[in-house]
Amino acid sequence: MSLYNLIIQDKEQVNLNEVFLDKNNKEHLVQLIKEHNYIKQLQEYGLPVNNKILLQGSSGCGKTMTAKAVANALGKNIMILNLSNIVSSRIGETSQNIKMIFDKAARERSVLFLDELDQIGKARGSDDKDVGEMRRLVNTLIQLIDYYPEHSLLLCATNHPEIIDTALLRRFQLKINYEMPSAEVLDVFYDQLLAQFPEEMRKVERKYSVSFAEAKDYALTTVKAALIKKLEAKIVEN
Repeated sequence: MSLYNLIIQDKEQVNLNEVFLDKNNKEHLVQLIKEHNYIKQLQEYGLPVNNKILLQGSSGCGKTMTAKAVANALGKNIMILNLSNIVSSRIGETSQNIKMIFDKAARERSVLFLDELDQIGKARGSDDKDVGEMRRLVNTLIQLIDYYPEHSLLLCATNHPEIIDTALLRRFQLKINYEMPSAEVLDVFYDQLLAQFPEEMRKVERKYSVSFAEAKDYALTTVKAALIKKLEAKIVEN
């Protein structure tokens, strides 16, 4: 498989203010962005710049959006790699592919976003005959993270941090937690999402105890159904 086929091409521009984050998480991310904006000045004082970040927690709660927003804030290209898509039956090939992607991201000073980091953690804990090869794959990843240059930024995401090897977890200087949104937060999200539509299309029976992604899919599907119903009624009238 071509290296470029492994990288998910996503040109969506996301502003950090569009990501629903609690106060603590937003402060961490603003600090991260500022560190990279002033990287030369910080390095002059011998101060390390955080560039290895783990986004962990519930699915659909903003991890990928966060990565896009950080890249956009820094004016950098983002390279998205889903580890569940790259693990090959030939583990040596997988290690080589990951190394090439790390090299490309470092060379281009891109933001590298590794999604589903736990896929490697799961594989290490399996009883598969290739578990030894998977350990070597994890060791390769650890080495790549250790030597990833400060001028590039690595963000990794997982829904299951508890199954990731502790040696991998120790490599991350900053860990940001994502939790399912409360009803109050979802109400604010629904209000902002639906504000772009005419008033009669904003009347959506709201779902709670769902992620932001689920809420968005549900609300927009409901709006589309209402709009189609309205258009069909006009056709009948004519």
